[in-house]
Amino acid sequence: MAVSIKTAEEIEKMRVAGKLAADVLMMITPHVKAGITTDELNQICHDYIVNEQKAIPAPLNYHGFPKSVCTSVNHVICHGIPGEKKLKDGDIINIDVTVIKDGFHGDTSKMFHVGKTSILAERLCRVARESMLIGIDMVKPGVRLGDIGHAIQQHAEKEKFSVVREYCGHGIGEVFHEEPQVLHYGTPGTGMELKDGMTFTIEPMINAGKRHVRQLPDGWTVVTKDRSLSAQWEHTILVTDKGYEILTRREEETDI
Repeated sequence: MAVSIKTAEEIEKMRVAGKLAADVLMMITPHVKAGITTDELNQICHDYIVNEQKAIPAPLNYHGFPKSVCTSVNHVICHGIPGEKKLKDGDIINIDVTVIKDGFHGDTSKMFHVGKTSILAERLCRVARESMLIGIDMVKPGVRLGDIGHAIQQHAEKEKFSVVREYCGHGIGEVFHEEPQVLHYGTPGTGMELKDGMTFTIEPMINAGKRHVRQLPDGWTVVTKDRSLSAQWEHTILVTDKGYEILTRREEETDI
């Protein structure tokens, strides 16, 4: 599949979908507290996307995924299936939201802290977000994907954390996952060259321990092999003629 360069009309639809996805994360924030189940969080997000936004939750039934958002708690890296387990004080959780509006996708995720979390958890979540922002800040025409992956990897490893290799960012538009693959590690000067009009996600998964992963028997949930904590942040990015636009930026993100 070739990389799709978006038209002005398609970019406008991407902006709308991106804003909706960002709004879901803002809406769910006050609900993320000790005692709530991840299934309840899923239902609140589902109802908001379908009834309020008149949009479609992309994960639902995507290759058989049974829920409308992914909820990845503590040592879960990604693709956590919402269920009956209640959040407890000290947990960290990633909520990953993808909304389809007028045929286009907006994809974003963020970390939430439940009550008071450990110093390690705080630092891991902060470094994971910094890693994503370092990658985003490099985006402009002519830069190669290997440059971005290398910069993300350098920052995470400098902080003594590890970068998951098996899962990566991806092109996005009318298709949920399209070309290119956006690795969060790599070699400078390698990989695809960015061009004006490309849209893709940057979403590094950073582990407190080793980078190795294990998939659970449910066929979706991915955990750290050593049970160490994992954190991830994600934005959908547009390459512009001068640099980039973050299509899923939340109002709370005053630093970007």
